[in-house]
Amino acid sequence: MFNNYFKLLRVPQWIKNFFVFVPLIFSRQLFNLHDLKEVLLGFLLFCFTSSIVYIFNDVIDAESDRQHPEKKNRPIASGNVNPAFGIIVAFILFVITVILSLGVNLSFILLLASYLILNILYSFSLKHIVLLDIFSIAAGFMLRVIAGAVIINVEISSWLILTTMFISLFLAIMKRRSELNYVIEDENKMSRKVLSQYSIKFTEQIASIAASGVIICYALYTVSERTITIFNTDHLIYTLPFVVFGIFRYMYLVFIDKKGDNTVLILLTDIQMIINVFLYVLTTIYIIYK
Repeated sequence: MFNNYFKLLRVPQWIKNFFVFVPLIFSRQLFNLHDLKEVLLGFLLFCFTSSIVYIFNDVIDAESDRQHPEKKNRPIASGNVNPAFGIIVAFILFVITVILSLGVNLSFILLLASYLILNILYSFSLKHIVLLDIFSIAAGFMLRVIAGAVIINVEISSWLILTTMFISLFLAIMKRRSELNYVIEDENKMSRKVLSQYSIKFTEQIASIAASGVIICYALYTVSERTITIFNTDHLIYTLPFVVFGIFRYMYLVFIDKKGDNTVLILLTDIQMIINVFLYVLTTIYIIYK
């Protein structure tokens, strides 16, 4: 039973909420105990809110999820959890989130509310509209980063925001690309109506553009005058190879290895990605805080 609740809340997906830590790290406040506590609270609030969204989405998509080779095992789609009980759990999480939100500033609350509303709109409508579906996902990641800056009252580089936008667009379109693999194998397995408006070639073209955007924007961020002034070094450019490798590795896993339907699963199971992310974080922190 505990395993069903764990799956219902999609706890592994909470890793996406680590984007709220980006401003903390790049503002050189990682070891500021007060700011760290604030961001940890913000992270927790986004985790609860995202779980609310996942439960809500699972209730709505239960029927279509049953047509998917992996999603059919989700607690509600499989029948292991009653939809009504799922809604009750979501309501309890909502109440807890509202109470905890009293400990953060109003700007963060508005961004968190925007994230919730955006995802509700996504569940009902936006996920069925070609292109708007992936831009909605990207907006969610950008809201996390901006919220991470707002909660500790720090400025965030425009280049960093653009990098976030492109990397989230990249992950979203790569997810669509991987979902198309199932459709190619069996047209009856189409779990999203919007997939009929995408093609392999189209998704790969968008992925290439988004990947280029990530690399270019991040490179410009590392060498921008503002970045060099804040960190008193131009050595951040040496973290670029990790970013490029990560992008290329992800493309390989989706295009060649036929993976990518679950971003979190790749980040937690692919040894090369794990090592690359670890080395990137370690190198970045060393350069910024040395």
